[in-house]
Amino acid sequence: QYDTCGHVEYLDFLQQLPQNDTYLPNTFSNVCKNCDHVVARHEYTFSVVDEYQEYTMLCMLCGKAEDSISVLPDDPRQSAPLF
Repeated sequence: QYDTCGHVEYLDFLQQLPQNDTYLPNTFSNVCKNCDHVVARHEYTFSVVDEYQEYTMLCMLCGKAEDSISVLPDDPRQSAPLF
């Protein structure tokens, strides 16, 4: 990711540092490689509900996202009705 750090006034690549938490949600931080300022922190969750894998992502910089994917080869929600 290429962005500007608020503490250092030039454009540079950001480091992605995973957090070593054993809890959900999983988190990682985008950190300025020059001054170690945390520019953004991302939280991800993953769960299996019934026959679907549920994903969420939350970041104050990037926003919020959700996705759900069937664990079956053919997603029942995507199949056309018979009648």
